[in-house]
Amino acid sequence: MTMKPSDNIWLRRQQCPCGDWKCYIKYEGDHQTAVSSQLLKSETTTTPSSTEIVFTPYVGQIFKTDDDAFEYYSNFARKNGFSIRKARSTESQNLGIYRRDFVCYRSGFNQPRKKANVEHPRDRKSVRCGCDAKMYLTKEIVDGVTQWYVSQFSNIHNHELLEDDQVRLLPAYRKIQEADQERILLLSKAGFPVNRIVKVLELERGVQAGQLPFIEKDVRNFVRTCKKTVQENDALLTEKRENDIMELLEVCRARAERDMDFLYDYTTDESKKVESIAWSYGESVRAYSLYGDVVIFDTSYRSITYGLVLGMWFGMDNNGKAIFFGCVLLQDESSQSFTWALQTFVRFMRGRCPQTILTDIDASLREVIARELPNTKHVICRWHVLSKLPSWFSLALGSQFEDFKAELDILHHLESVEDFEQQWNLLMARFGLVSDKHATLLFSYRGSWSNSYIGGYFVALTMNAEFSQCLDTFYKRTLSGQVCLRIFFEQLRIAACFENQVRDGIQYMPIKTCMPIEEHARSVLSPYAFNVLQHEMVLSMQYGTQEMGDGSYIVRHFNKMDSEDLVFWIPDDEQIHCSCKEFEHSGILCRHALRVLLVKNYFQLPEKYFPFRWRRDCSLIPTNNQNTHGYGDECAQAFHSVAATLFTESLMSKERFNYVHGEMCRLLEGVRSMPLTRDFSPTMTTNNASES
Repeated sequence: MTMKPSDNIWLRRQQCPCGDWKCYIKYEGDHQTAVSSQLLKSETTTTPSSTEIVFTPYVGQIFKTDDDAFEYYSNFARKNGFSIRKARSTESQNLGIYRRDFVCYRSGFNQPRKKANVEHPRDRKSVRCGCDAKMYLTKEIVDGVTQWYVSQFSNIHNHELLEDDQVRLLPAYRKIQEADQERILLLSKAGFPVNRIVKVLELERGVQAGQLPFIEKDVRNFVRTCKKTVQENDALLTEKRENDIMELLEVCRARAERDMDFLYDYTTDESKKVESIAWSYGESVRAYSLYGDVVIFDTSYRSITYGLVLGMWFGMDNNGKAIFFGCVLLQDESSQSFTWALQTFVRFMRGRCPQTILTDIDASLREVIARELPNTKHVICRWHVLSKLPSWFSLALGSQFEDFKAELDILHHLESVEDFEQQWNLLMARFGLVSDKHATLLFSYRGSWSNSYIGGYFVALTMNAEFSQCLDTFYKRTLSGQVCLRIFFEQLRIAACFENQVRDGIQYMPIKTCMPIEEHARSVLSPYAFNVLQHEMVLSMQYGTQEMGDGSYIVRHFNKMDSEDLVFWIPDDEQIHCSCKEFEHSGILCRHALRVLLVKNYFQLPEKYFPFRWRRDCSLIPTNNQNTHGYGDECAQAFHSVAATLFTESLMSKERFNYVHGEMCRLLEGVRSMPLTRDFSPTMTTNNASES
């Protein structure tokens, strides 16, 4: 049994940050995880195909191929408590193989063998008992098409049929899937004995002992069979690793000779072999000068082929898109490697440290950041925490997991540290997780992920789900289908080029509140940032204010009187501060502060509340939409006029409404199917509007 080589050199790092060898993080959407999930749900009890209805075979039943027939009969056999094997096949010169015999695994009798010349020969008892259950196939050609039909079938057994929990242990159904093969070889290479490997797989699957779709004997045989292959592969992989890394280094050198702005650095071991390598581009450095206040250092991926950890540095631009800052390949996840990575990155970025850095949960990385970037705030990415919750708590909590996850999310958004710690203790006690090691680990990192601790840290808008999806898209575009480091370098270079990035964000936002403060913000902010601020403006209308004696304001939602925020207004230098700390967190004023400014009759926001990173003119790519607002407003007025008239007319009768609704749905589908063009002009808009 051999392993199929992977079609991708990059895999997610799945070792749990708690450091326990038993722990194994599964990520939703990963191919390997999908395989594992399918195994967990189906292979412990039945085959994936057995969820389909399989009827009893009958004489005359037709199959396209003999393999289809064997699979069908095998599924039928498993459902009925036995397995099958291929017996005799008959061949002719004209037709080739024209008959196939499939029989029960206990068919026939073992022929007596000549005993070996040993002192104590093994006398194995045969399972064959002359069972006559069978399915014979015959090939025929009808109108030039080859097909197989069942010529004989018998389902009469002279032995006891097995139950579901027994039939799965028959050799025919004990198969080690590819994902498990890879995991077994990795654990074996790390020195794990076979019994411990089985225990690890059981823990990762979340199944009881003995409930894997294979047994310890199968693992032992697989490891023994692959041992020589693994040794040969290790030698080949070592050679490939050294050659490919040297090739990558040469590519970097050649790039640096052609591009003076290209930056790279590397380390070597005692034998002068490359250990770690990092690089960045001139346009990434320029982007960092605008958006380097918040940096995501993602170390989620690693390469089994090269034994390297992949680290990527990202930022967010004023359009909410991911900006590539740099890449590093590390020998390991040690403090020494992370120290070199951070020092190199800061040097690439001309010595400027980020205001905030977001990472995964990693003890070594946390220590290095505290030492190397003492003035930088360290935040754990929320989506990294969420991705680990199912592996940590779903098995222990069962049906209560979704309730736990929802309450943990409420806990995450609490503003007070005292409230968080009090509610945390109550939550852990309620779900029986007081002594859980993962709950303890999560609590120990609370200063880096809980909103009550990091509410005042500036993270732009990198914590939302849309940005996480943006990073996933970047990885899929960059890491898919790679077989060597040189191809990875080229794909990353193309993906990191700003000119190749699609700017499909919102380019025009209509006015919703008709407030002067909204019109002013639209003229200053990028469409993405304005969309976020506009949402807060709309919601601010649902809040009431109560002025206190010291000049502060209590802001409450009109139907959520138990929730309130405290806003401080300092008129001397036009400062406004809210207890929710949204502006400090994202750079966008919150609905509470906006409500107070409206009460104070502000028609324009103070300039200090338009951070440069969110402004329209803070862009890496020049835009040619100076007239966007002009013809955008004309479009809005034209559409609103037509839509209002159409709505009024459609309410006259049910028939009118059904007709208008159907036509508008068809119109919408037609518009969505039209290709996008860049030749839209104010003249076209004016003409169309006047015609309507």
